[in-house]
Amino acid sequence: MATAALPNDDFHTNTNDKSLEIFSLIWLDSNVNVKDTRETEVKLRSIINHIKKFQDIKQCQQYIEQTSQKDRLVIIVSGRLGQEIVPHIHQLRQVISIYVYCMDKKNNEQWALKFSKVKSVVIDLDELVSQMKVDHKIQKKVEEPLPIYTFTTSVDAGKSTTGVNGQFVFFQILIDCLLRLKSNEIDRNELFNCCQNEYAGNLTELNNLHEFEEEYSPNKVLWWYTRETFFYKTLNAALRTQNIHMIFLFRSFIYDIYRQLQKSQSKHPLEVYRSQLMSIDELDGLKNNTGQFISINSMFSTSKQRTTALFLLGDITTKSDLERVLFEIDADPKSVTTKPFADISEHSYFPDESEVLFMIGSIFRLNNINRNDDQIWIIKMTLCNDDEHDLKQVLMYMKEQIESGEVNLRILGNILWEMGKFDLAEKYFTRSLKQLPSNDPLHISLYEDLGKLASQRGDYDMSMKWRQKLLTFREENPLATNVNVNKTNGSISKFNRQKLFVSKKPHQLTIHPNINKTNNSIRQSTLVNHININTKWKQHGINIAGGNGKGNQLNQLSYPYAIYVDDDHQTIYIADHSNHRIVEWKYGAQNGQVVAGGNGKGNQSDQLNYPRDVIVDKKNDSLIICDGGNRRVVRWSLQNGTNGETIISDINCRGLRMDKNGDLYVSDWKKNEVKRWKQGERKGITVAGGIRNGNHLNQLNWPTYIFVDEDRSLYVSDTNNHCVIKWMKDAKEGIVVAGGNDQGNSLTQLSTPRGVIVDHLGNVYVADGGNERVMRWCEGDEEGTIVIGGNGQGEQPNQFNCPKGLSFDVEGNLYVVDCVNHRIQKFYIDLN
Repeated sequence: MATAALPNDDFHTNTNDKSLEIFSLIWLDSNVNVKDTRETEVKLRSIINHIKKFQDIKQCQQYIEQTSQKDRLVIIVSGRLGQEIVPHIHQLRQVISIYVYCMDKKNNEQWALKFSKVKSVVIDLDELVSQMKVDHKIQKKVEEPLPIYTFTTSVDAGKSTTGVNGQFVFFQILIDCLLRLKSNEIDRNELFNCCQNEYAGNLTELNNLHEFEEEYSPNKVLWWYTRETFFYKTLNAALRTQNIHMIFLFRSFIYDIYRQLQKSQSKHPLEVYRSQLMSIDELDGLKNNTGQFISINSMFSTSKQRTTALFLLGDITTKSDLERVLFEIDADPKSVTTKPFADISEHSYFPDESEVLFMIGSIFRLNNINRNDDQIWIIKMTLCNDDEHDLKQVLMYMKEQIESGEVNLRILGNILWEMGKFDLAEKYFTRSLKQLPSNDPLHISLYEDLGKLASQRGDYDMSMKWRQKLLTFREENPLATNVNVNKTNGSISKFNRQKLFVSKKPHQLTIHPNINKTNNSIRQSTLVNHININTKWKQHGINIAGGNGKGNQLNQLSYPYAIYVDDDHQTIYIADHSNHRIVEWKYGAQNGQVVAGGNGKGNQSDQLNYPRDVIVDKKNDSLIICDGGNRRVVRWSLQNGTNGETIISDINCRGLRMDKNGDLYVSDWKKNEVKRWKQGERKGITVAGGIRNGNHLNQLNWPTYIFVDEDRSLYVSDTNNHCVIKWMKDAKEGIVVAGGNDQGNSLTQLSTPRGVIVDHLGNVYVADGGNERVMRWCEGDEEGTIVIGGNGQGEQPNQFNCPKGLSFDVEGNLYVVDCVNHRIQKFYIDLN
């Protein structure tokens, strides 16, 4: 290595030792910080994000020896330093592979051949990256630790909650609790901030993170889980290292996986396989528990193909310090009570892999463990339900305790307290305090819990401080003292969003052929002639824009979000989200034309950054664009405009609408509100939500698409509350007009609703994103009807993949933005 070394004060640049991933890369070389290796580092971070660089051999060895055996380390060493350090670290469980990067391949291969973990000796950095990429694809499947808890019938096994059986039971309870504990925006933001910090400088993963924030829906969770991105890496690491707080932050996504597995639950018995590399100690731990029960406390991925699993174990003639293990598992769906398993091929990013996935906490009986003629350990297991082991009564009793009411942070804190995890218990008690209204009686129970917890830890001064806070709260809130707080679940009462379906008198419409144009995309007078409560649309859509795969050519779209239909000019305008542009598409045209943006992602006046909605301001002959990534709303002239003018800044805009007076409405997904800007005014006023996120009638939770009718009533797709809310002009509360019965796929439910439009009769049409359908709710009905779709996720003319924006044209034909299929579909009104 000919380049001169940098000073020693730059010996490693990544000072963050806490990684959200299991795998880390250690690079030891006296010249590790030179320019050519830094370019390679960017490539390596697409494989393993966390890189520690050392120039000093003692510091490097000390760091490696101090890591946990649950960590998985890949080592790059120079030839000279490798000869010194490899003999000392080779036997460590956490070290899984070593690469020697040097100038003298022949001589270094001589000493390297003695060590089985040395995968290759290379002299070219590109070859190094290529080799690591191939190896890591297999390593990540067989090297990740399996977190296993054992239930044993041996004497004294279950005497304490930190004993063998205690760990087994309490993890089952913990997972049940987390699956029932509602997530909120605070948790989601903390998770995304953790990931942004973890992947700072890693453009590949930051782009994946942004795509996830923009595109994620519950029905795509297995697609994301099987795709090699931050989502799989960090969630898997949290589960496999039992990082409870990260599991807590991921819980809504774990719930989505649970629901998807439940929906796809295998109907017939299966025999599946899983390969694993284990240390002799890990294997002995299982051999000593033959005949007992184990729970695998992570997602457990298996294959229906035995040959596939065996292939991952590698060449059996190659010497290895680890034991090769093959799990052979019999899984009968009749055994499933709470932990589903399913063949996820149709939902997977890799549909050809025949993957069968078991839910976290799945319980198995270890039948026998024997080594075959190929020196592979065969572990035969059978999937069990919660009723088969001797702790059934204890487990059921404890589950009943948390299922008797709404699970909250206090419940979680008490479970962790009993598990002996005092710091985490305190964390969630205090987290709960911060989220409560100042006069909520639950303060009393939480102060008591914190006082007792501090005493148990021996911190008597802090215990007295919490008890003093309790007394002060009682003095300041005498009414709260008289409220009977439920001691089991720590809540006073369960607040459900009130579902009000209010009928009103039909509009008294006067039909006039010369009705004035408005800024709404629906010309009410014409729709009266075409749409009534019995109207139907043809079930096969016609591609009128895009539909040629994801791309940035003029006949392609990339994750379109919204559409505006301009009948006067026989034109549609599309928010071409991931191409950072607005496209104009004439009726019948094969290609679109860029009318705003299209100059790459950016924040300059001629650029857009993930536009999410677009409308036409006909009075001013301009577009108004929700420029989401730049947190601004811009106006762009339709008369050969080359630049946009920011008209609203510092807003997390998501949806746009303009009423008949020219007032502008904008939804803000982060502040959970919709604001209205009157023409000529610089300050908007909140007309819906704005009181944190929540599920009360005066709150919103992740508002997205909006619509304003002739009466200036506002309709909001309240995405995380899975409903559409109508806010009449100047109302202080909204009315649920579609959904509102929790997330689901029945005719009374919605799942992550998106685009919303309303016809002249007040019927609400909503893109039911998670259910791949468009639904109609007639005024006053508690049940909707499927207008289009509902045929599963797909790209056929009668299917959708994440429908978003909706619009009618002047004849009542319905347009749907089919986001992940990168197309706009037109569904003709069925006049028959």
